[in-house]
Amino acid sequence: MIQDWHYRDPYTGKATTILKVLEFQALWRRIIDANQNIGVCFGMSLWKRRRIAAFFTTPPTHPPFFRQVGPAVKRCATQGRALVTWATRMPPTLAPQAQAAKVPVWRVEDGFVRSVGLGSGLQVPASIFVDQRGIYYDPSEPSDLEHILATVTFDSHLRERARLLIDHVVCKGISKYGRSEQGQVSEWGMPGQRVLLVPGQVSDDLSVVKGGGPVRGNLELLRAVHRCNPDAFIIYRPHPDVVAGHRQGRLPDKAVMAYADHISIGGSITDIMGQVDEIHTLTSLAGFEGLMRQRKVVTYGCPFYAGWGLTTDLGQVPTNRRQRTLLLEDLVAGALILYPRYIDPLTQLPCEVETVIERFNDMRLWRPTLLMRIKQLQGKIKHMMAH
Repeated sequence: MIQDWHYRDPYTGKATTILKVLEFQALWRRIIDANQNIGVCFGMSLWKRRRIAAFFTTPPTHPPFFRQVGPAVKRCATQGRALVTWATRMPPTLAPQAQAAKVPVWRVEDGFVRSVGLGSGLQVPASIFVDQRGIYYDPSEPSDLEHILATVTFDSHLRERARLLIDHVVCKGISKYGRSEQGQVSEWGMPGQRVLLVPGQVSDDLSVVKGGGPVRGNLELLRAVHRCNPDAFIIYRPHPDVVAGHRQGRLPDKAVMAYADHISIGGSITDIMGQVDEIHTLTSLAGFEGLMRQRKVVTYGCPFYAGWGLTTDLGQVPTNRRQRTLLLEDLVAGALILYPRYIDPLTQLPCEVETVIERFNDMRLWRPTLLMRIKQLQGKIKHMMAH
């Protein structure tokens, strides 16, 4: 079977080895085994249910979708299985009812390498997190990601894979919502002046609500950055969901320019990261992406990447749980390799992060649907009305 047979990569169709095929099968087996413990999917938006079903399939079927807390908890309790729910759509009655019925609740969220296009624009995710302890953006309780970063032994093989992944992500301009087009280089500030990037966030995002600490919102963040760095050139970058008109958090230009020197809209944030000295953020994923690009990152809240010796932390970090100093490769291995699940948007098979990143090159897989175009038009109208 090793010498006389020929094997094809199920994702690319290219020739491969039996050892690589066994790695693929081991990955699929692990996911199927985990999915067998799921009784119900709860709180999943209609437009993403088909993709969620693919993530949680136990061939030839998948867990049913429920909209009512009582029946969902009852079914899981009867089967002795877990309930998976979208973390931001958990009703307040779910946790106490599940606890009373001794039903485990696993929280689901979008991954950090997600898609080409915005989730708020109805682009389905190619990666998710399934967290059995909590969720990565809530520092008030442990999460699977925090547990991974605090306990896993990152061997040389995993670190080398993470190092190659970092190189690829940086070279290709990969971010959560796709890849950059390598736009033009701009120069900001006076010679020798530090240039700071302040990424805005969605005002009602749970990462801000749960992890922001005393800093509440983009304007307070800008005020704090300006107060701590009065001589720096400050660039404010509104969140793409806000710019698209899909989410809350827009600030009037006049209010922003009271504390910033430039407002950046358009293009990719990863292009700007290569042209600044520091990134100052509340809990934005841009801080993690900045670390991969060797930028100094200052946190004012408590994002998942704070407290591991890689950032300057001005917020409150749970030092009792984050007592370890990590290499950048360790952080990337935990956040992009070990914690998420990925699915190949072409074959719909579970895959690794490297496969999803390669699919970012094929824009046919991310072509907007009619529903997405309607959502985009709606966002533009809301944005125009806001102005």
